[in-house]
Amino acid sequence: MADFKKSVVYQIYPKSFYDTDGDGLGDLKGITAKLDYIRELGADYIWITPFFVSPQKDNGYDVEDYYNIDPRYGTMEDFEELSSEAGKRGIRLMLDMVFNHTSSRHEWFQKALTGDPKYKDFYIFKKGKGKGVPPTNWESKFGGSAWEYVEKFDEYYLHLFDVSQPDLNWDNPEVRREIQKVVKFWMSKGVKGFRFDVINLISKGAFEDDYEGDGRRFYTDGPNIHEYLKELNETTFGTDAEIITVGEMSSTSMENCYRYAGQDENELSMVFSFHHLKVDFMGNEKWVIVPFDFRKLKEILFDWQVHMAEHRAWNAVFWCNHDQPRVVSRFGNAEQYWKESAKMLAAVIHCLRGTPYIYQGEELGMTNAGFTDISQYRDVESLNHFRILQEKGLSRENAYQILQIHSRDNSRTPMQWTDGANGGFTEGTPWIEVNKNCSTINAAAEAKDDDSVFNFYKKLIQLRKEYDIIAYGTFEPEAEKHPAVFAYKRCYREEKLLVVGNFYGMQTSWDAGEDLTDYVCLLGNYKQQIMKGGEITLKPYETMILYKK
Repeated sequence: MADFKKSVVYQIYPKSFYDTDGDGLGDLKGITAKLDYIRELGADYIWITPFFVSPQKDNGYDVEDYYNIDPRYGTMEDFEELSSEAGKRGIRLMLDMVFNHTSSRHEWFQKALTGDPKYKDFYIFKKGKGKGVPPTNWESKFGGSAWEYVEKFDEYYLHLFDVSQPDLNWDNPEVRREIQKVVKFWMSKGVKGFRFDVINLISKGAFEDDYEGDGRRFYTDGPNIHEYLKELNETTFGTDAEIITVGEMSSTSMENCYRYAGQDENELSMVFSFHHLKVDFMGNEKWVIVPFDFRKLKEILFDWQVHMAEHRAWNAVFWCNHDQPRVVSRFGNAEQYWKESAKMLAAVIHCLRGTPYIYQGEELGMTNAGFTDISQYRDVESLNHFRILQEKGLSRENAYQILQIHSRDNSRTPMQWTDGANGGFTEGTPWIEVNKNCSTINAAAEAKDDDSVFNFYKKLIQLRKEYDIIAYGTFEPEAEKHPAVFAYKRCYREEKLLVVGNFYGMQTSWDAGEDLTDYVCLLGNYKQQIMKGGEITLKPYETMILYKK
């Protein structure tokens, strides 16, 4: 059986990973070509973001055909080769499934638009409240109304995301059966993991106007969500004990996550929640410049750690993905203490109770893109907000500063393999520019350097394999009120683990409240100190993983 508690997942955004045919876009063959690199790192699973046939209105999260591979990424033969070669190296594949909505070009929606009643009921069509007035005042996650008018029916269809992404009607059992078929198809191809995109939005509640918000309270963690997940589990992936699953939970509540990822609930193995990645927002507003709130970051992470454990539910733990800026630029110091802060951030997230996810390039300490011109950006959200921010009265310069911090393109620049042309990503013209710092931050250089960020990640993953306490230990927050220190304790049988990190660029000290003389340092990012007494002095961004048997 797959022990997801002992596993580490490596996320690949194929478009930016490695290009083998010179068209400037990464491809499936590119992942196969780099499997030895991932094996060297020590990851157990590769989560690959969607590569299905898609018009790419939302980076492949608008699926036109769940059974076929978009030619830009390769062929089914390429996928089968990847699956087979990964298997030979003990690596399993986790696919990203988008089941809240399809592309409007999907055959089901095209049939719905002809008026076929069977397929119309695959989606959510409603009469408006009056001429030109949609059924509810809900807003799309991408801006504007969540409803689109279809003149032929004098009705509107629901799209919580882009207008080209109509929501599926999960209350229709036939839709659920079709989804089950898709999952079984990929299971038959040897897939051993599934990540479910915004899966907690599939059960819609009452279709009412929301006078307090944007409508999300009527469709988030909806009335039948647990029933639908249990059914999907029972009919598909739950039949194979080796398969692990993770649900992306949009604006969820912890109480619902006790059930989504509860040990005895038979829904999912674990959940992604994003509350800790809003600590540099202003309320829910992302497009601002504010320093991140360290106290709040600790509070949220500790809260989820403690309460999920109490309810025997499991977390996915992570800093980065294809929708988030690079963590070393966000919560670290990418200039003066680049290496130290990249390692500290790695240590404090990897030793938490949960399965760690590494996003491509994070293990190299890749930084934000540093783009200075709007022509360098590709992300539709960033392009829209560059315009919106200026319409709100901000200068171009201020708008650029905000994009440089928050744009999703920060994480989408190509993987930095070498110090050569285009960072060794492609022999063609990359679809988005490579970060200029690839001359110093790249996989080839870091593999040779014992002190590199890459080798630190490698050691962290090895520790999880060697020490059961990291996978199975209890969790106790420490230093909760300390203005600079992030610390916690894990206990398992007769063992103790104390993880400490300084989140700032100046020296600080902390009293652990116990004698640390018998602890040994398993891993740190400075020359190891001998522990005496209970007082720890930490250099800028210093981290230590201390162990006592």
